[in-house]
Amino acid sequence: MLDDLDRRLLRRLQLNPAISMGELAELAGTTAAVASRRLAHLRDNGILRGSRARIDWRALGYSVEVSLRFTLDKTQRLAFDEFIAAARGVPEVTEIQTFLGQVDVRLNVIARDMPHYQQVYRESILALPHIADIEALMQVARIKNDEVLPV
Repeated sequence: MLDDLDRRLLRRLQLNPAISMGELAELAGTTAAVASRRLAHLRDNGILRGSRARIDWRALGYSVEVSLRFTLDKTQRLAFDEFIAAARGVPEVTEIQTFLGQVDVRLNVIARDMPHYQQVYRESILALPHIADIEALMQVARIKNDEVLPV
């Protein structure tokens, strides 16, 4: 599916999405025209889905990160859909994951400080529909946060 050149291009692009086509091509050992065609092919096939800005929310003054695990009231047919739709509307929710098992949904929530977190929790989180149980895990340290894939 991917050959060595595709892998070299993807590795370099993951490390620096803002790299110029000429520099990317040089580092991957090809020409800019070939690199451009290869990247277009990877996009067309859904392998490369674009690039994005990674913003350090801590640099913007957010110092609290909490992982909230929810068990939903599954007697309600639309519990998942309604909970997720409402959670998407909370600006401080940075990630939503669903699971099979005892925990149904996990939300990652950021806040400027503990009073701000308490406000978000009381006004936004507790207002989410169909909650049967919540478990909060306060993050102490992020050991690895690497989105680079081993291609």
